[in-house]
Amino acid sequence: MSNIDLSRYWSNWQDEIESTALYQALAEREDQPQLAEIYRRLAAVEDKHAQFWEQRLRDAGQTIPPRHLGWRTRTMIWLARRFGAQLVVPTITALEQQDSRGYSGQHETHGTGMAAEERSHARILQNIVHSTKGGLEGPAVAQLEGRHRAASGNALRAAVLGASDGLLSNFSLVMGVAGADLEGRGVLVAGLAGLLAGAFSMALGEWISVQSSRELYERQIAVERDELLLNPQEEEAELALIYQAKGLPEDQATALAHRLISDQATALDTLAREELGIDPEELGGSAWEAAITSFLLFAMGAVIPVFPFIFASGLTAVSISVGLSILGLFGIGAAITILTGRSVWASGSRQVIIGLAAAAITFAIGRLIGVAIAG
Repeated sequence: MSNIDLSRYWSNWQDEIESTALYQALAEREDQPQLAEIYRRLAAVEDKHAQFWEQRLRDAGQTIPPRHLGWRTRTMIWLARRFGAQLVVPTITALEQQDSRGYSGQHETHGTGMAAEERSHARILQNIVHSTKGGLEGPAVAQLEGRHRAASGNALRAAVLGASDGLLSNFSLVMGVAGADLEGRGVLVAGLAGLLAGAFSMALGEWISVQSSRELYERQIAVERDELLLNPQEEEAELALIYQAKGLPEDQATALAHRLISDQATALDTLAREELGIDPEELGGSAWEAAITSFLLFAMGAVIPVFPFIFASGLTAVSISVGLSILGLFGIGAAITILTGRSVWASGSRQVIIGLAAAAITFAIGRLIGVAIAG
């Protein structure tokens, strides 16, 4: 056996004993019985993995020393015991996400289910981080039964921010060019160019983002399909733990998971939604729809400051542009309050102040450049 393999065995063993100790500490400190039980089960699985690597090391003629934890793990355990489990769970979740694919390329673990268990741990912790404190109320449990998800308001948020980007960026651009050449037609050309360039850039970026997400989701669902075919019992146990993490009692979580997994027609759909947070029917939405929407929203905001220069010029066009932009900025700020719940006047005024400050700076810079060129 090569030294590289031995080093890998030792590293895997150390990682597993540290994970075991962490989960045991979380179980001891967790106030909610359901979560404490989940942490104990995760610790048991990690300890089983540690024993797997201990056996490999013994087979290679190595002597197993007493278990010793690194300073990072000891620090996280101290923080959990001192301030509560919830303080360190997000950090542990991030580490599990990084390590969740670690066993996929190690031939010793093939056929053991260890790689799937590590991925399962990462997903369970992710659900714990996003679960509501104190468990789920009745309506939330009903949503679990129906596998429905509430709308998050992301579409409205994207619409408001897309128009805001277009208005702010093109308002600043138009004022900058107007500062350099107040009477020329360059302001209109620059404004239209900024509108098209920005809108196409937003559309392309949104298309790439959504399409990449769709391809990633398709890959994740394919992996989940393979795991469901190979080990349905493990997937059922994982789903039960996820429902426990969301606040269901163990017996109800187990019964719900068994009922959902036993229906082959909906098992994959359920796993995709509950474990991966993916709607298989949408896969994050249409890339083309997202691109076209982004283009139009950006253009709607960007056309406001440039519109007056189509029929006017000079200070008249600048004054109208500033007035229309102020109204647009205030309207966008007011629309944001739908998401934030803040005062319409406070949010709208803040948006106006920010927009006017950016436009004033670019106008002054354009003025200096125009004077320097003219001089």
